[in-house]
Amino acid sequence: MEAWQALLLGAVEGITEYLPVSSTGHLTLVQRLLGLPNDEASRSFSIVIQAGAILAVLSLYWPRTKQVFAGLFGRDAFGRRLLVLLVAAFVPAAVIGLALDDWIESVLFGLWPIVVAWFVGGVAIFALRPLRQPHPVGLALEALSIGQAVVIGLAQCLALAPGTSRSLVTIAAGLFVGLAGVAAVEFSLLLGVLTLGAATAHKAVSGGHAMIASYGWTNVAIGFVASFLFAWLAVKGLVAWLTTHGLVPFGVYRVLLAIVVAALLLAGWIPAN
Repeated sequence: MEAWQALLLGAVEGITEYLPVSSTGHLTLVQRLLGLPNDEASRSFSIVIQAGAILAVLSLYWPRTKQVFAGLFGRDAFGRRLLVLLVAAFVPAAVIGLALDDWIESVLFGLWPIVVAWFVGGVAIFALRPLRQPHPVGLALEALSIGQAVVIGLAQCLALAPGTSRSLVTIAAGLFVGLAGVAAVEFSLLLGVLTLGAATAHKAVSGGHAMIASYGWTNVAIGFVASFLFAWLAVKGLVAWLTTHGLVPFGVYRVLLAIVVAALLLAGWIPAN
């Protein structure tokens, strides 16, 4: 891997991680276009550089992050409750993800499953009214119940399939359980810190050696920094966008991208696996 390729992949990860378009799908597509192999090293690289995007959210939501840490040590009542809500939402995907990890990597990490997921997710945005509404109103994050958090966590399981988008399904689930748009985005972002952090740690342990052997520490560092910078900008932009707009433009993008990539696959211009 060249340094510019690591920079490009880091930028793609940062831009797409928290937008409802699927970072895994985009990284898989870009890796195929760059001619990088679909192996343990490339899959681990895609996940490990998520750490930069995680750090971006922690920096942007530092007051809330401090509140959660204070709650962990019994110094903030809502911080402790928010931590319980995040863990309740995290557990379903953690359990199912560990159980199906090998199957997902062997069956779903191809461009055709990703194309289908892009298309279905785009159509869902058009079909589901809460996702089309600009600035959805509803409950504040403080009003979220454990049962509602579990519903969001169960929805997150759908995003184990590459191309689905963890952000899309968790924001959608947040809206459907009654959260306001900004609260749904905030909970999705905070849940992402926990979920992506666990996935990053798991991949660093299981595939880190292959990743470093193939790509080296320098390229991993470049991907990490690029992921942080572009995720910081993307999250700021997403929150600002949802204060006045719905998710319809992302639905259009997903459907058009699915059609274009499907055409390239049928033409044999990019490999499916």
